[in-house]
Amino acid sequence: MQRAAVFVYPLVVQVDLPAADAEVLPGVKWGAIEAFPSPAYWAYQVLANRVIGQPIRYRLGDSLREEVAACLLGGHGIPAAVGVAAFRRLKEREILKSDPSEDELFVQLSEPLEVRGRIVKYRFARQKAKYISGALRMFPEMHLSGATGRELRESLVRLPGVGYKTASWIARNWLDADDVAILDIHVARAGRLAGFLARDLTVERDYVALETQFLAFSRAVGVRASELDAVIWLEMASSTSTVRDLLRSSDGQMPGARSRGRANVSRADPNQSPLID
Repeated sequence: MQRAAVFVYPLVVQVDLPAADAEVLPGVKWGAIEAFPSPAYWAYQVLANRVIGQPIRYRLGDSLREEVAACLLGGHGIPAAVGVAAFRRLKEREILKSDPSEDELFVQLSEPLEVRGRIVKYRFARQKAKYISGALRMFPEMHLSGATGRELRESLVRLPGVGYKTASWIARNWLDADDVAILDIHVARAGRLAGFLARDLTVERDYVALETQFLAFSRAVGVRASELDAVIWLEMASSTSTVRDLLRSSDGQMPGARSRGRANVSRADPNQSPLID
């Protein structure tokens, strides 16, 4: 057994996890709690966030229509803060209450955004305007619904520009679902480094197979899948240089994991989690 602590002044909460050389899944060891990014490290991070009362906010929109737009505005190549700023502009200007045209959305997204005191340009304005306009026009005829995350996802993937990752992201945010996983580049890298995601599968071709592996891992470490993928994203996105070094050394195998000394709660801002790079 290995032991860590979460400090919530004036209390100290003890966290006990299996020994580093014990298997969390066949062929996958727990690893040391302080060894980023081992399975034990991720389990501790989720538990620590619970203890300190640092909930991760998922939902961005006040309706499913808004949630679809918000997630379409994020994604690969768009920093989280920029996606959030673009969504807030459309929401504050009440653009999403109707069925905006592609040109109307393009004008709004082409206007520079202020993000953390800097003026930035939103990338892919024309492409995202096309997707959002098409998706919102389809809403009245599709009757999007689903009692589970997977059921909702199967409806969402019929929308323009919405693939499995974006649909899973929307379903997780809207339903607080634990039966889907958001397999972006950060989560995929973490899973391969820790050994719980197969290296010979790709998100583009094998999304459901990798998702099955991710969900099995979340059950094995005893945490919710929605908490786990959010915590992994927060930490991996804020540790880019460390991750880059790990990927370069030892072919990304766990023996090259970086020790961070005493295990710490993720330093990233939990409010960044909804929009994924």
